[in-house]
Amino acid sequence: MSETQAETDTPGIARELTAFQQNILTILAEEPRYGLAIKRELETYYDSDVNHGRLYPNLDDLVEMGLVEKSELDKRTNQYDLTDEGYEAVLDQLGWVFDKLVTDDSRAADLDAVIDQRR
Repeated sequence: MSETQAETDTPGIARELTAFQQNILTILAEEPRYGLAIKRELETYYDSDVNHGRLYPNLDDLVEMGLVEKSELDKRTNQYDLTDEGYEAVLDQLGWVFDKLVTDDSRAADLDAVIDQRR
């Protein structure tokens, strides 16, 4: 594989994100949420506590990157929503994973079955 081909096979901004940040984007792909709701979803996924000191700096980074939009629900609560660029980052990451996972028709059928289960 040439170096040029390797470069085009990697996702865009998604390659700069940590797994934790990618998981935040994935959660927000479902619907906009406030910080504690994101925290609860992450804690369910990781099956452990997620520290506020880890969550909010990562949310701020995603906002600065233009992948997440932050708005005020009330004086104390912010809501976070995936931007179009954030959605594209999720798709780019999924596309990269699928490129690596789907190596034959059998694996493609497995992936189709996973997608069909979620429709």
